[in-house]
Amino acid sequence: MIMATSSLESQFVTFSLGEEVFAVPVEVVREILDYEEAFKIPNGPDYLLGLRDVRGQGVPTIDLRLKLGLSKTVPTPHTRVLVMDIPLENRTLSLGLVADRVFEVTPFRRDQIEAAPDIGVRWRSGYIAGVVRRDGGFVVIIDLASLLSREETALLTLPGAAGHAA
Repeated sequence: MIMATSSLESQFVTFSLGEEVFAVPVEVVREILDYEEAFKIPNGPDYLLGLRDVRGQGVPTIDLRLKLGLSKTVPTPHTRVLVMDIPLENRTLSLGLVADRVFEVTPFRRDQIEAAPDIGVRWRSGYIAGVVRRDGGFVVIIDLASLLSREETALLTLPGAAGHAA
């Protein structure tokens, strides 16, 4: 029996960076690819690994671990690249995001999603759309548009690369 997804839940792709589990909305994930080295772009930020050819399109690929202040990704046979189309204000940014491992597509009910915790000090949590308690831990839902600054999205929209009008 196929159950229709109710408007009270949304589908997410879950993945890990080290021991931490993150999620992004399934509708922004175009495809999931095996990891391969990206074509290096000179003078880019450390988290920008370079360009990856995805069906004839040059897609900027980032190491999300570095972007979040974690250690650099060490590729394993489980390392994947999530190719995403991220809606921005006036266009869509195509971006590859390196994950240590991709787990599954899973539904989260809206009433399961909690706001980012307030820990009483300033920390960059604007990229957290919410958290879900699961399996004795947490899944952090990433707000991709908030993860990158306006300057970074401009940098990642390279000629012949990722950005295109919405």
